[in-house]
Amino acid sequence: MAKTALGRGLGALLGGSAATGTPGPSTDLASTDQPGATLPESGAQVARVPLSRIRPCPFQPRKEFDQESLRELADSIKEQGIVQPLIVRAQGDTYELIAGERRWRAARIAGLAEVPVIVRKADNREVLELALIENLQRENLNPIEEAHGFAQLIEQFELKQEEAAAKVGKSRAAVANALRLLRLSTDLQAHVRDGRLSVGHAKVILGLEDADSQALAADRVIRAGLSVRQTEELVSGLQTRSKPGPAETRDAKTAPTRDSHVADLENRLQERLGTKVQLRYRQGRGAVEIRFFNDDDLQRILEIIGVPMD
Repeated sequence: MAKTALGRGLGALLGGSAATGTPGPSTDLASTDQPGATLPESGAQVARVPLSRIRPCPFQPRKEFDQESLRELADSIKEQGIVQPLIVRAQGDTYELIAGERRWRAARIAGLAEVPVIVRKADNREVLELALIENLQRENLNPIEEAHGFAQLIEQFELKQEEAAAKVGKSRAAVANALRLLRLSTDLQAHVRDGRLSVGHAKVILGLEDADSQALAADRVIRAGLSVRQTEELVSGLQTRSKPGPAETRDAKTAPTRDSHVADLENRLQERLGTKVQLRYRQGRGAVEIRFFNDDDLQRILEIIGVPMD
């Protein structure tokens, strides 16, 4: 039975079977750190390459690297060295990383002069595929990085979602759901990337059509610590308010334009309280409706307006 793309990912990188046996002979390439030096032929042998000759890969989907984690890895490398070689491809008189950027960054912090590598032949599409596979297998990518990686694979190489999914061993639905996250604004993507919003929260918030409503909902979720279920209720309420019923539609045809000062005040109240606020005003009389979703949320709102809970 043929192996799946995901199953072959790291095996393809390492040139065959898993690295459970004795590694191949190491070739010292430090002497090639000269202008115009010839790079070795591609193969599965481990070679040692000057760190200054290695460049990060522009196709790397992972963008976030925890600095404290890198420092810890650098300390480990100082003591134990790099156990797993970096995977690179020859690019002119330098090498470009395919896999192992975290080790490469830590090696720079540790002050290493050279590192072990395996040189592979790979075109741009293969590099992106293998970088995605490595990171997905090790769960190194946050949801937004994963979505951007799928988008890059699809757009740059003109693949269908099904084709991209097959290459990285994911279902088409998983790829489609990941890509939906890119419909969020930059600020909301940052919330997902940093873990302030879960993917479940983000999917629910995407049910709101306009960016302002999405931003309001996200702010409410973060401030009140709403669950996904509570977020569904919040979004449902926002959707209901944004869709007038038949009677409201009829009234809207004859109703005067809403006072801009009232609308502005309502928006300011929503921003201040971080929740949906409806201000009804007519000839000096009216009402203010403030939405909350649990006791903690109510307490938060009361604290904002200076009303203590005794």
